Amino acid sequence: MHRYALVVIDMQRGFLDASSPLFIPGAADTVPACARAIDCCHRAGVPVVFAVRHYRADGSDVERARYDVWAQGGRPLSETCPPSMSDAWPEEFHRADTDYVIVKPRFSAFFHTGLDLILRRLGVDTVLLAGTTTPNCIRSTFYDALSLDYDAAVLSDCTSSVTPAVQAANLADMQRVGGQVLTAEELEWIAWKEEQAALAGAGMDGTLRAAELTRERVGVLEEYLETL
Repeated sequence: MHRYALVVIDMQRGFLDASSPLFIPGAADTVPACARAIDCCHRAGVPVVFAVRHYRADGSDVERARYDVWAQGGRPLSETCPPSMSDAWPEEFHRADTDYVIVKPRFSAFFHTGLDLILRRLGVDTVLLAGTTTPNCIRSTFYDALSLDYDAAVLSDCTSSVTPAVQAANLADMQRVGGQVLTAEELEWIAWKEEQAALAGAGMDGTLRAAELTRERVGVLEEYLETL
């Protein structure tokens, strides 16, 4: 049986609001799917980790490559920026007392954070990734996860890029090196199957592979989800 954790990356006003110089087109559109995935993991007892950005107001911890844009654009994600580009996450995200919050100083959620230690202490072997942006923070976290011998899956409708073409190309790249690409709907299906297996006292090996097979039965899956 797999042990999952959901890592939600950079879903904060500083990346979601058009007034911010760090704004990602399309990121706000993924908020409902991300909220759905978070709620699903809470119901299933899957650990949720929020990997977020926060910069000092003096900019001493901002990436050199990003500093000028950050400083001239209102210093988003800091204590002194306008509320519209703060480090707050969407109201649609329901937090649980069991959730983890880590501040990541750079693109990967593993870089100079305690994420690896948290996951290993929890016995996690499969990382589910949501958030923004797919070619930067999602992708770098994905490859670090593989390098640390985790399995990794990207939730396609819970992630975003500057264009649909960039999104599709990056998802395809990660799939080619062994990652899984799922949707929030398929995650709900996995969680339901895990719950049924637990109730039956049986293991559910290969549930990510099972999710791929459900794509061949989308009609049946949608009918089931409508009854939830």
